[in-house]
Amino acid sequence: MTGTQVDSSDSAEPLEREPSAAAPRWRAWLLEGLSEQSAKHPGPHATPDAEHQGHKWWRVMCLTGVDYFSTLGYQPGIAALAAGLLSPLATLVLIALTLLGALPVYRRVAKESPHGEGSIAMLERLLPWWAGKIFVLVLLGFAATDFLITITLSGADASAHVVENPFAPHWMHGGNTWITLLLIAALGAVFLKGFKEAIGIAVALVATYLTLNVVVLAVSAWQVLSHPVKIGDWTDAMTAEHSSPLAMVGVALLVFPKLALGMSGFETGVAVMPQVEGDPTDTYEKPTGRIRETRRLLTTAAVIMSGFLLLSSLATTILIPQDEFKSGGSANGRALAYLAHQHLGEAFGTVYDLSTIAILWFAGASALAGLLNLVPRYLPRYGMAPEWTRAVRPLVLVFMAAAVLITLWFNANVDDQSGAYATGVLVLMLSASFASAVAVHQRGHRAAAIGFGAITAVFGYTLVTNVIERPDGIKIAMIFILAILITSFASRVRRAFELRAAEVTFDEAAARFVDEAAASGPLRLIANEPHEHSTREYRAKEYSQREQTHIPDGRPVLFLEVFVTDSSDFTADLTVHGDEKHGVRRLRVEGATVPNTIAAVMMRLRDRTGQVPHAYFNWTEGNPLSHLVRFLVFGDGEVAPVTREVLRRAEPDPERRPRIHVG
Repeated sequence: MTGTQVDSSDSAEPLEREPSAAAPRWRAWLLEGLSEQSAKHPGPHATPDAEHQGHKWWRVMCLTGVDYFSTLGYQPGIAALAAGLLSPLATLVLIALTLLGALPVYRRVAKESPHGEGSIAMLERLLPWWAGKIFVLVLLGFAATDFLITITLSGADASAHVVENPFAPHWMHGGNTWITLLLIAALGAVFLKGFKEAIGIAVALVATYLTLNVVVLAVSAWQVLSHPVKIGDWTDAMTAEHSSPLAMVGVALLVFPKLALGMSGFETGVAVMPQVEGDPTDTYEKPTGRIRETRRLLTTAAVIMSGFLLLSSLATTILIPQDEFKSGGSANGRALAYLAHQHLGEAFGTVYDLSTIAILWFAGASALAGLLNLVPRYLPRYGMAPEWTRAVRPLVLVFMAAAVLITLWFNANVDDQSGAYATGVLVLMLSASFASAVAVHQRGHRAAAIGFGAITAVFGYTLVTNVIERPDGIKIAMIFILAILITSFASRVRRAFELRAAEVTFDEAAARFVDEAAASGPLRLIANEPHEHSTREYRAKEYSQREQTHIPDGRPVLFLEVFVTDSSDFTADLTVHGDEKHGVRRLRVEGATVPNTIAAVMMRLRDRTGQVPHAYFNWTEGNPLSHLVRFLVFGDGEVAPVTREVLRRAEPDPERRPRIHVG
């Protein structure tokens, strides 16, 4: 990766070469769309270009709704397993947390991070240096858990609807695993081909699915109201199990963390913000209309889902025997489908199954798009992933491979995966609520900070309870986190010697110094420590360098000084400032590392002047291994050999490569 050519219209040869015509076609196809700007073009939910006006909020709501609303396929069954006859009461607690907790939090996230970065970007700004990067990597591990388990769990529930359908061939029975794998493969194939019509498909699926659910719930309500004895049986059974209403409330509060799956979709909702149409007066810095419309999207989705959750919980708890929810039961993972078949006939039930299968499958598409949105925003920018991760198709293959492994691990069982799913969802919501509390606190809104702090505490309790009762979720998340940390830091070490500058520019004084010095021949740069020095020290440094490295007498020299700002950063734009002090001319620049910054400046000077520049260094005393660690962590170390290695990798032609001299 080199970027200094961005500001080099006079360059004799571009630093970043296009793939040769002889490159295999499959490689060109696989890496299609790879560019330096792809971090701002995050996969299928890409940031629209200037000509794109976005979509109406309700259409984008359907795009995130395929994830959120599709949980109706399995949420009522999971709620019944977790809370039993108290499922409606536990669902009420969940609805309260959704409307009074998750919704205000993500409305704040939409305001603080309006370009699709989500709550992770808010937290990234809180911690400096490497701590912030590691924190983001951990959150990405939980996000990967959330989104990948969404793919596998949704596929597993879709397969359950397939095999339980009475019209399904006998050879499909018991084939949940291979059917899930087939659905995952089909999902990957869609993304490999292209994913351009996501919103149109999502609108059709959500409209159909919600309409069918309205029919099922209306018929279920009629069944309940026309047979009041069913309500009596339910309430009698509850009172027989629990001594008092207060005890029922207490049990509902204890078990509701198991129902956390019903809050999925909020993170995806803010991830698709760039697709929402704003006002004509919106700017990138102040997208007021887009924020308002996204908040409307989040509120509408939460209200609709809350209504469906409550009604479906009541219907399934009252009308379905409790034994049918257990593993192997006819309502396990498909409670509403059970009611559709029982009360509306096999034909309607089959239509309902097909709609459920489609939206669950497409929920995996929404989750995969969320992953493709997150990874290119962070890991390549941190230098913690190869450049090919900026392209969509290679990432699709990686994520699909992970989804296959997870499906085989859990044998496509919905209940077994729900713990890991809830863990990922709750961690992201906890981080979002904490980030919101910090954001409003920094703005001096004390009451709002207390409110978001209380929500953070509730999400923290919910997460801890979920982890204690279902530790598999945190185990899966830790595997993802460990894998991301290991691969990220391995990639960072592997890419440490790249030329990292995206753009190198010179201020007026620096440009004048360079042009005047270049009139006398190739530039001569003395690398110097970036601290204030006296005239005597500068003269002594220049004299020693001329003597030890044989700088031609009479040739002007420029002192090049690099200030390390944040050594955990990987790439950044560089601005070279010139000043004349202590009797010498200095070029001063801020960068993440000293060697890479010097190399980038030298390459840009070569392109600007048309002559190969020379840089002069002193050897640094100390252990080479400790210097390497200092370079990787703090951005300095033994500068001269590392600068030379960066230049060697950036410019394969020795004749055009800037020269390094050490005395």
